[in-house]
Amino acid sequence: MNTEFLDRAIVFAVRAHAGTERRGKGFPYVVHPLEAMAIAATMTADQEILAAAALHDVVEDTEVTLEEIRTLFGGRVASLVQVESDRTEEGLDWRERKLDSLRRLSASSRDAQIVALGDKLSNMRAIARDYATLGEPFWTLFRVKEKAVHAWRYHALLDAFAELRDTYAYREFEFLVNRVFPREKD
Repeated sequence: MNTEFLDRAIVFAVRAHAGTERRGKGFPYVVHPLEAMAIAATMTADQEILAAAALHDVVEDTEVTLEEIRTLFGGRVASLVQVESDRTEEGLDWRERKLDSLRRLSASSRDAQIVALGDKLSNMRAIARDYATLGEPFWTLFRVKEKAVHAWRYHALLDAFAELRDTYAYREFEFLVNRVFPREKD
């Protein structure tokens, strides 16, 4: 298997995120996009999708532009990264950005959903680990501190990823969401 294209994307992501740390985790930020890529690899071997997963945060969290991604990795990778990027430049508050993201994900291709599920499952794994350790005080670490708001978002993401229900990654995501945010029984 020729992985030259994916290798270039990984090196680019490592360089773009160099010197940054995953907030409050004590390890390099790039671990997260690489985990997202590894998760995506359980759903596809498509090198462009895997490259987009490795690059999914560079536009949102670094000085890299979508045009740079398009020039270096092509239009398909750039459009997959764009679907996964929060639109902070529009001045939307947190909930509005998450609603916008949910709308985009629900309407996006299976390929874009694979990239997004890789990202969200990586995040959910970290949330489940930290919540199991810290309990309810864990939510005070976030900008949005209400557990119920996070529960709303993650349950909505389950619906947005409905096309991926046949994957192990979706089932793991569903398990973790329901473990951390159990639905109230009637």
